[in-house]
Amino acid sequence: MRLVRRTKAPATLHRGFVTPEGVDLRLELGGAGTRAAAFLIDLGAMLIVLILATIALAYIDRSTGADIAKILWLIGAFLLRNGWFVLFEMGGRGATPGKRLMGLRVVARDGARLTAGAVLARNAMREIEVFLPLSFLGAQAAAGTADAFLTIFALLWTGIFLFFPLFNRDRLRVGDLVAGTWVVQTAIRALAIDLGTATERPRAMFPEAALALYGVYELQTLEDVLRGGDPVAIGAVAATIRRKADLPDHGDDAAFLADYYTALCARLESGLLVGRHRRDKFAG
Repeated sequence: MRLVRRTKAPATLHRGFVTPEGVDLRLELGGAGTRAAAFLIDLGAMLIVLILATIALAYIDRSTGADIAKILWLIGAFLLRNGWFVLFEMGGRGATPGKRLMGLRVVARDGARLTAGAVLARNAMREIEVFLPLSFLGAQAAAGTADAFLTIFALLWTGIFLFFPLFNRDRLRVGDLVAGTWVVQTAIRALAIDLGTATERPRAMFPEAALALYGVYELQTLEDVLRGGDPVAIGAVAATIRRKADLPDHGDDAAFLADYYTALCARLESGLLVGRHRRDKFAG
């Protein structure tokens, strides 16, 4: 189930996605202030790590009397400021510690899964946007050769990129534009009932070919539809599954989807027991 972005531009930070089955899923974009706060939290955490590493390397420098500690510090600082964002955003939560504290996560704008390439692209741009000019200024100041024009230019360069999200409706960094990503607000929800045990009536049986159509991603989308309870969305999804699986229509779309959800869930779980994990309908 690939999600497709609506063409009409909403006036708020809520964005709509419509699946091929006609299901409208809505996301709330992270505000500029919330994203800035998350970035500052991450910078603070990185600074603590850098201070601890500096203390350790200073001890090494005194012990060896060589410049190896300075070289290690420069390499470590570069890896930290880039690896921090990349490694955390490649995780299952798609968020750094700062983003998690502020209730944010990174997602792909086309509704597909967030790829490693997109994460690398958006964070490589941060090096150009922020860290590179600031590192240049720091090196110039340390050497005592800072030039007023270059200082103003570097500060203007960084400022333009820092305030760029304020001047576009989706609150995108340049890195988000390049990588095709959004930073969205995560919804905190209470645990809902288990859809697999929500009814006591007999469950319908489905042929293997009907259950082999979808994977985990479609199962999660189907769960969202059932929990949403929208009759139009339920009817559209039920009709799509019946058409693709060549199944009869007995008139109760909600019961049909609940039964199909339970059967598909059981099939995917049994596959996991023998090492088969099907991420989505495109996987073999």
